[in-house]
Amino acid sequence: MSDTRNVCITAVDGQTGFLIAELLLKEERFKKQITSLSGLSLDPTSAKAKELESLGAVIVPHNPGREREMVNALKKIGCDTICLIPPAKEDKFDICIELTNAAKKAGVQNVLLISAAGCDYAERDKQPRLREFIDLEALVLAEKGNADVALGHSPCVIRAGFYAENILLYAQQAQSEGVLPLPIGENHKFAPVALGDIAHVAAHVLSGKGPHGFDDKHRGQMMVITGPMLCAGKELAESASKALGQTMEFENISEREAKRILKNQATIDDSEKEYLLEYYSLVREGKTNYIATTAFHDVTGEHPTEPDEFFRLYAGELRPKKKVKHNGA
Repeated sequence: MSDTRNVCITAVDGQTGFLIAELLLKEERFKKQITSLSGLSLDPTSAKAKELESLGAVIVPHNPGREREMVNALKKIGCDTICLIPPAKEDKFDICIELTNAAKKAGVQNVLLISAAGCDYAERDKQPRLREFIDLEALVLAEKGNADVALGHSPCVIRAGFYAENILLYAQQAQSEGVLPLPIGENHKFAPVALGDIAHVAAHVLSGKGPHGFDDKHRGQMMVITGPMLCAGKELAESASKALGQTMEFENISEREAKRILKNQATIDDSEKEYLLEYYSLVREGKTNYIATTAFHDVTGEHPTEPDEFFRLYAGELRPKKKVKHNGA
């Protein structure tokens, strides 16, 4: 197996792809292990794409619907390793199918898929956005049984838990009312994971080398990664209060109100809003009452971000604003 490592990361104009690429380009322990890094971008003029380009990445325009064009692009950059990140788009499933087929035809040997924890608990009729990750995993892993296809030689899947950064979508309520409004019920729990922790694991996998492609510690692994603490809504608010130094309360809201808040405040794609609402429904059904940090410890040798630490990191975006008192005339 060649010692070169030409990595291509999809959806680098999104936060997940950007953070993974940034780690590989900035941290010496990763940087020295890769030969080149290319990023597929649906918007090559985006600020994230431009920043990665300034760090040394080759930005490749991604035009969905042009599979042959993508095959040629992957061959041109000499891609031997692809990090497949479903983009925050309505047609993410179709885009990922096309990228997988293109990678297969281009002879890419190593593939890391960023999937979603909870997809195996999702029901197709109730949580279709979550369940489609199972179909993506099956598409990628199916090639493992085909000895004639390079793509199946060295696969890895990371099932990322609920990103803690999604809580920032409710910053308006946190600042103005001192509440975290989430439609998760009163009793069941989940373990939000910091996006940076997922990027950290991905960087280790993409830069790791073994006789058959990825490091044998990672090759063929299904890594489920959540945060290190199970939290009900009240416990999440307590962690926020501790970190912010001000009282933050949890408010259990209806799914209808959650939809309204996301519609009015979130600038994310509608498909991502659907994903969030589906994940909240998993919490209410008691299907997220677990933590999965073993893979994080094994891959990084470190401890994942605790909720208190996460809230301290984003204190400026969540801390309730003090009301200004006006003296009477």
